[in-house]
Amino acid sequence: MIAKHSVFRAFEYLMALTIIAALVYDFWYFFTYKYFPQPFFYDMGDTWMDWFNPAYWSHVSGTYDSYLTIYPPLTYVILKGITWGPCYPGAQGGWSRECDVLGIVSLHIVYLLCVILTAWTFLKVDRRTALPRSLAISIGLPMLWGLDRGNVILITYIFMLLAYGPLLRSARLRWLFAGLAVNMKVYLIGTIAAQLLHRRWRWAEGALIATALVYLVTYALFGSGTPVEIYHNITAYADGLVINNPLDIWMASTLLPLQQLTYSDVFPTLLILGSRLTVLIDTLVPIIMHSAQTIILIGAFACFVRPEVIPRSRMLVLSVGLAVMSTEVSGYTEIIVLLFAFMEPARGFLRRYALAAGYLVCIPFDINIDSLPPLAKDTFFFGTSVIVEYAVQIGPFIRPLVTLSIPVALALLTIIEVWRDIRLQGWAARWRFRHDAPLLPGVLRPLQPAGRAIAGTGEWTPRPPSLPV
Repeated sequence: MIAKHSVFRAFEYLMALTIIAALVYDFWYFFTYKYFPQPFFYDMGDTWMDWFNPAYWSHVSGTYDSYLTIYPPLTYVILKGITWGPCYPGAQGGWSRECDVLGIVSLHIVYLLCVILTAWTFLKVDRRTALPRSLAISIGLPMLWGLDRGNVILITYIFMLLAYGPLLRSARLRWLFAGLAVNMKVYLIGTIAAQLLHRRWRWAEGALIATALVYLVTYALFGSGTPVEIYHNITAYADGLVINNPLDIWMASTLLPLQQLTYSDVFPTLLILGSRLTVLIDTLVPIIMHSAQTIILIGAFACFVRPEVIPRSRMLVLSVGLAVMSTEVSGYTEIIVLLFAFMEPARGFLRRYALAAGYLVCIPFDINIDSLPPLAKDTFFFGTSVIVEYAVQIGPFIRPLVTLSIPVALALLTIIEVWRDIRLQGWAARWRFRHDAPLLPGVLRPLQPAGRAIAGTGEWTPRPPSLPV
């Protein structure tokens, strides 16, 4: 067992070194060719615009009826406070980005906080694996993709880490950060629902109240963003997913963009891939996704049956994984899945597979399998035009599958662990959980341990050992 742990720990350090080597290559490519290589964003002039486009709408009206944002008001309240207002009125787009030095600095302070809090978290979880896992998340592809786009997922990541990580002891502070996270990304409401699987009724209630209070306060501050407006914008966004450009599948979080590309009226998918491969993609994608969703839901139910044998962090992986695989939200959302997946110890095949898959997703490098026509693009950092060499790479086809397999592997592990606990009648030895419903036939109820019960408390003290006669 010691040898296996040592081998896998060496593997983790090897993967961390691979990520560092890939990042060195990325920067060499950047300074040589004046843009970051694939799989970073294909529009070199659009750097950080997921930060500055919403920032513009935080300073002007029309956020929900013109911009049709899917974010609750909290995002715009925060961005309005950490960007320079005079740069925005009448200056939507790149000019405001070049003007707003405060916005650029605040974005990178947020990223630095992500790095520091990640390292601090994994030092508390397990010092032996803290270094490779912290490096994988902090300088891995999903986090760097979020930084390159300037997406508010970085702020959301901090809220999630503080809400569900080991850094805070106060339950009320955790509720607050859980509510802040949901008000940044609505799909994270599932992380609060996941607390119910562990019978954390009061925790879920407190987090929901905090979510509602944060929304009400930020709505009052921002002045727009009713629940009806947010709902309509989210449904319009989900229904309006159209992929006509193969470059849009570079850093997808799901297989949906690949499937949507087969429906494109602009890109000649049928001519390039052929009818058989196109039909195969269209057939397999729903089967794979629905199968994964079913396994995750079964894993969640298994946790509900035996919550005491499943770590709470794993249910966060399942809830976020289920949300991000059900709708396309881009590859930077993987940092939240990876954060809690990397809290698993390296024991057993399924855990190690999930960890290895997480490291693989973090490598900021891809392999070319075909070339695309070069295009002239304007770069933001160097302020010049360059000829960009695009390529078809293996990552867009493999990365969503690998990402999807992480919560699926942990869901399968949950099912196995719960089944073993049921088969060994593990509940019978847990007096603390005696009020749970058996849920399954043939299950032995917990027996009170031998000892003297303390009246009115439900606790007991061990019987003193008998003296020899």
